[in-house]
Amino acid sequence: QVQGLVESGGGSVQPGGSLGLFCTVSGYTSDIIYMGWFRQAPGSEREGVASISLFNGAKFYADSAKGRFTLSRDNTEGSMYLQMSSLKPEDTATYYCAATTRRFVGILYALQPDMYTLWGQGTQVTVSS
Repeated sequence: QVQGLVESGGGSVQPGGSLGLFCTVSGYTSDIIYMGWFRQAPGSEREGVASISLFNGAKFYADSAKGRFTLSRDNTEGSMYLQMSSLKPEDTATYYCAATTRRFVGILYALQPDMYTLWGQGTQVTVSS
């Protein structure tokens, strides 16, 4: 049984800069089907950024993340990493790591926050000059 998710690596950066976010998973991870990164800016709904299927390794990116963000996972440690480059002020948000044991069609639902059942506490990313 998955016990918890912990994010790290957030911070402040100037526009055009880069940041990396880490997510570590504690507990039994074999039941996890999808893991993902989501973000929420003040006054906005939580939105999907990138996710990965642990079944076949398929990755899914939001249009806003394509070409700038890269998601990777360490299968042996159960951790997940999001490399963010060419950051923009609109990327400013609290970023959350999430996981789910639900099975669904990834291309349809992998970036939908409602499909995820386990969440970290979040880490702040601020992009500002």
